Amino acid sequence: MISSMTGFGKSNGVFHSKKVSVEIRSLNSKGLDLNIKLNSSYKELETAIRGFVSTSLDRGKIDISVYIESQVDRPENLVNYALATTYYKALKKLNESWGEPSQNYLEIVMQMPSVLNQAAEELEEEEKTWLMNLVGDCCLKLQDFRQKEGEALQSEFKKLIAGIRTLLNEIGGFEADRLTAIRERMNKALKELDTASVDENRLEQEMIFYIEKLDVSEEKMRLEHHLDYFLATMETPLCGKKLGFIAQEIGREINTLGSKCNQAQMQKIVVEMKDSLEKIKEQVLNTL
Repeated sequence: MISSMTGFGKSNGVFHSKKVSVEIRSLNSKGLDLNIKLNSSYKELETAIRGFVSTSLDRGKIDISVYIESQVDRPENLVNYALATTYYKALKKLNESWGEPSQNYLEIVMQMPSVLNQAAEELEEEEKTWLMNLVGDCCLKLQDFRQKEGEALQSEFKKLIAGIRTLLNEIGGFEADRLTAIRERMNKALKELDTASVDENRLEQEMIFYIEKLDVSEEKMRLEHHLDYFLATMETPLCGKKLGFIAQEIGREINTLGSKCNQAQMQKIVVEMKDSLEKIKEQVLNTL
């Protein structure tokens, strides 16, 4: 079963007097692009969190936020009143000079650097373990989200592959007429030639070679094989990159069909096949 690289997970928990939230967002990426935002009191766990998430989520553009929503037993000197007041006066003066309406200065000031005095208290092992478990739970929720998105992707892939296969079968209905038309054109051209000056054996060889070059049976067979291989690969884990390579091979066979099919209806079918393949390639970019 395939998984999407797009996902979201959120976990909340309470440790003693702290209410902590962990959020993870994931988008598609060729590799692992990991960005972590931590509350300053949890900075020492950044390496552990990075290693855990890298192993759990494989790849994608992943943003992680770990923050304390509330803390009942915060110390009295939590706020740097002098710095907060300075920020408040400066923001209010700037706001009034621009003629802007009044703002919620408290909310803005509390987000400014160093306004909150973060006590450099050492984390207990119990809290470290608890937080890592909370991150793990959040990763599981993200994986579940990715799995559900992957089910939708897999359904779409099957639909598009079936469409290409149907179009491929339609090509067979025009092959006989195409070859007949080619032979008729060649026979007409031969009648207009001075056959007395033509090496008949060489001419026959050239005609056979020309007709063989226009034969698309091998391309059809290889394309069928690639379509089957794509469907089988979808059942394996972490198959996104491999599906991308298979899609490239499918594209090569479709392009070869297009170059050989000098018949209007067949070329129209090839264009429709290319359209379906482009949709597959777009979705493969989001496949884990």
